[in-house]
Amino acid sequence: METRAASVDDAEGMGQVLREIIEHTGRQRPHDVEFVMGRYITNPTSIRCTIAIDEAGNVVGFQSLKKAAAENPYDTPEGWGIIGTHISPKFQRQGVGKLLFLSTREAALQAGLEKIDAYIGADNPSGLKYYDAMGFQTYRTPEGIVQKVCSL
Repeated sequence: METRAASVDDAEGMGQVLREIIEHTGRQRPHDVEFVMGRYITNPTSIRCTIAIDEAGNVVGFQSLKKAAAENPYDTPEGWGIIGTHISPKFQRQGVGKLLFLSTREAALQAGLEKIDAYIGADNPSGLKYYDAMGFQTYRTPEGIVQKVCSL
């Protein structure tokens, strides 16, 4: 397993990861190439989007890091990082998340971020456990959501 920065050529594979998550959880979310491009790869607030690839070169997970702008949809304080993690259910609990976070944490430090926000559905126990394991702590709980912060 290795990681690298996502490129335009990875959009389809990233969309496939999102489709696998939808199949596994039943939670609907956009997953087409256009969405992946705009949300993760070419987003102007993006600091880094890292993909994890298997030995065959297939995308098995990705993690985005953006800088929170004013009035962002997560109500994250301006200037903090916003993280999003998406791992194929076939590759969960195999160290993919830890590997992705190493790259993301490095990018956050290089960007001068002091804090990273994770916005997680309260009905997502694996996501909550993941961010706990990465050192995030709950700081806010809007209805149906748990927001966790990692101080760098």
